[in-house]
Amino acid sequence: MVVRRRTGNLPAEVSSLVGRKREASEVKRLLSAARLVTLIGPGGVGKTRLAIRVATGSRQGFQDGAWLVELAALEDPALLVQTVANALGIRDHSARSPMAALTDHLVDKQMLLVLDNCEHLLDACARLAGELLTASAGLRILATSRHVLAVPGEHVLPVLPLAVPSPDQPLSSADAEQYDAVRLFVERATAVLPDFKVTDDNYPVLAGICHLLDGIPLAIELAAGRLPVLAEKEILDRLGDRFHLLTGGRRVAETRHQTLQATIDWSFDLCAPEEQALWTRLSVFSGGCDLDAAEAVCAGRGIARENVLDLMAELVDKSLLIKEEHDGRTYYRMLHSIRDYGRTRLPVQDGTVMRRRHRDYYHRMAALADADWLGPRQSSWCERLRAEHANLRAALDFCLAEPGEKHVGLVMVTLLGSYWVTCGFLSEGHRWVELFLALADEPTPLRAKALWIAGWIRQVRGDHFAARVALDECHALAEQLGYRSAQAYAVHYSAHTAMSEGDHARALVLYEDALARHRALNDEVGVITLLYKLAFCYCLRGDTVHGDIDHAIALCAECLRRSEACGEIWCRSYALYVYGLGLWKQGDHHGAAEMGRSCIRLKEALTDTPGVGLALELLAWIAAAEGHHERAACQLGAAQRIWQTIGGSLNGIEQLRAHHDETETAVREALGATAFHAALRKGMEFTFAQAVGYALGEDAEAEPSAPHLARRTAQALLSRRELQVAQLVARGMSNKDIAEELVISRRTVEAHVQRILTKLDCTSRARIAAWIAEQRT
Repeated sequence: MVVRRRTGNLPAEVSSLVGRKREASEVKRLLSAARLVTLIGPGGVGKTRLAIRVATGSRQGFQDGAWLVELAALEDPALLVQTVANALGIRDHSARSPMAALTDHLVDKQMLLVLDNCEHLLDACARLAGELLTASAGLRILATSRHVLAVPGEHVLPVLPLAVPSPDQPLSSADAEQYDAVRLFVERATAVLPDFKVTDDNYPVLAGICHLLDGIPLAIELAAGRLPVLAEKEILDRLGDRFHLLTGGRRVAETRHQTLQATIDWSFDLCAPEEQALWTRLSVFSGGCDLDAAEAVCAGRGIARENVLDLMAELVDKSLLIKEEHDGRTYYRMLHSIRDYGRTRLPVQDGTVMRRRHRDYYHRMAALADADWLGPRQSSWCERLRAEHANLRAALDFCLAEPGEKHVGLVMVTLLGSYWVTCGFLSEGHRWVELFLALADEPTPLRAKALWIAGWIRQVRGDHFAARVALDECHALAEQLGYRSAQAYAVHYSAHTAMSEGDHARALVLYEDALARHRALNDEVGVITLLYKLAFCYCLRGDTVHGDIDHAIALCAECLRRSEACGEIWCRSYALYVYGLGLWKQGDHHGAAEMGRSCIRLKEALTDTPGVGLALELLAWIAAAEGHHERAACQLGAAQRIWQTIGGSLNGIEQLRAHHDETETAVREALGATAFHAALRKGMEFTFAQAVGYALGEDAEAEPSAPHLARRTAQALLSRRELQVAQLVARGMSNKDIAEELVISRRTVEAHVQRILTKLDCTSRARIAAWIAEQRT
């Protein structure tokens, strides 16, 4: 299998970058000599565009690529490290601090990291940049900010406005190409008016506009976007009047911020009242939103729901809103300056109403995800919530800041319990749950539920004492309230804590008690999530006299039946792992390997790094038992890289560590030290995708056979989401059914299907089904 190293997350440029060749060359030169380069300049001058252009052109020179961390939507500096880690795809599944996980990930990387919009988090960004550069010798950081970071070794490059013609010189259209500001205006004008031309008559007006706007790219783009409704001379006259009032006729460098502010003011005034209202309301979103969210939050109070899409299209056309595609969903976001302006124009009372609507929308999303978690859309929900992470944070921030909203905040963090743990946001989930628990100490059923969520998170983080404290309080409160479900979960996670501490006898008693409670309550979630843990505990104890392994396998089989019936995959993947562990202990190597590989397939879909590590270890033990020692060493190396990445090994379980040590010793003796370490290093050099491919029986260094190559070439026609939609179309599902399955809107599905038909040159859904069938042969 040929797996290409992921080389970053840089966005595709939605419009051309005009000018900046000299600046781009200078940034590249500075990066070759310095490890931290900061682009500084006023808002709207083009720092972000320049940074992305440089990073895009430079990423081939970095073995681990170029990565963008967008900080404009982040308001709490305490979450900076988690934000960077999330942008780099680091999932938080362990007890390590986010900073330790981040530095461990970067320690051997050769990477360019772009920190965009640092100015409102200046101290935190400066500290982080210094620590990361100390931890990783191969790291380069390119930052954008309105102010310097003041970090030792920082090289600063001011990003100046684009060159504009002097009003005192003779002006001719032949000179248009000499001035980047004019070129930008013309290019953006042509985008909205394809027949737009520069002539000797209009060139002085264009030059006047660019001069008036100080050559600031964002201001120029906003002005050019008005050409469908205003002539060039009208734009110049209206801007001139506004700036004269603003500055009293003074035009000095210090007014550049005022220039952008006045241009945005002017753009706002030229919008229709409904467009103005939507602009200000959209500013409550962090990191953007999709159409469904915009309709839910912004409609009403003068904006009809059915008009929201058309109004958003108008804002896109006016360069006030940016339309982007993310994993099959259309998102709309505002530039930092535009969003901040919208917030200033949102009246205080309306702002509270809109932020509460925003919170309510994401509260409903969290509730839907929680109710639907144990089902076929589990992976889709994980992706959806990750995409909405900034908005979830904003909703929780509102609950913290607004009087009387702490209760809803506590509800939200409990609804997101599975998301925090399974999708890799353990530290952040811990922070939110502890914050709201401390603020809501009333003895209510909600607090009881939050306590077992807190106990679960504390246990996974390795703080067993704190976990027991929370779970004991939960049990006592639930008993007082007669809240039987919370009692069951308190016992459930107390058992999990005991197992993690190695007290299998106590854990088994508690697990059996909790299972009986879940069954009595007909709690399918509780039953499924407990069965594989109880099976694991029996497997670890491994008492052959009492038939522990047989019992464990029977419990796994029940878990698999139940999880497959509802379409759940998280618990199913762990049940497959434990099933494989039990079969390995019974000497059924073939059956154990099949279970291990099936587990990895599901874990890969969930991006469950620790789960893949466990399965890789199991496959290494099986390979060693069958005499495939080099393969075993490779898989031990691949697993070791995962343990180093997440900062833990084999979930801290001593019995698994003993199996690992026995296997490592046997493989080293069979291969000899030199060959063993060579194979171990080979496995440690695998990327995550290569390790998965190797485990599934695909050689990580070999070229695929011709049939596989043809298949991949065909599937490369479609994005991952489009391929998912095509597979569901092949199953005969309607657009409505597909929308429900993937947790996306029907409009999004319709767009996907149309793109699939176009890419595959098909004329019907039946042809899509036929294509899918061909890929399976």
